[in-house]
Amino acid sequence: MLRHDKKGVFRFASLQSEAGKQLLATHNLQSQELNSFFLVENGKVYKKSAAALRVMNYFAWYWKELQLLRIVPYFLRDAIYDYIAANRYKWFGKRRECMVPTPELQKRFLQ
Repeated sequence: MLRHDKKGVFRFASLQSEAGKQLLATHNLQSQELNSFFLVENGKVYKKSAAALRVMNYFAWYWKELQLLRIVPYFLRDAIYDYIAANRYKWFGKRRECMVPTPELQKRFLQ
């Protein structure tokens, strides 16, 4: 997301951080039900495929074309999302180190 969010629209918080805990409480979410990222936009919470599609709407034009997937029922989209999530390291590899954000990127992470 960081690489594609050229305008710096999104802010990030880990679920364990104070900001993450506050977001969970504000939106009546339990951390154990979130094994993925979620998006809060205009006070509404989006999860899994719905969150991914909302995020892509802010990216370059060619990502926006994926909005056509909204016609697929959410339970099918989420099943595909879960399948990709479960296999992403096998397909794309896993880094041995975490990314160390630059000071500019670090400002986008909520504490």
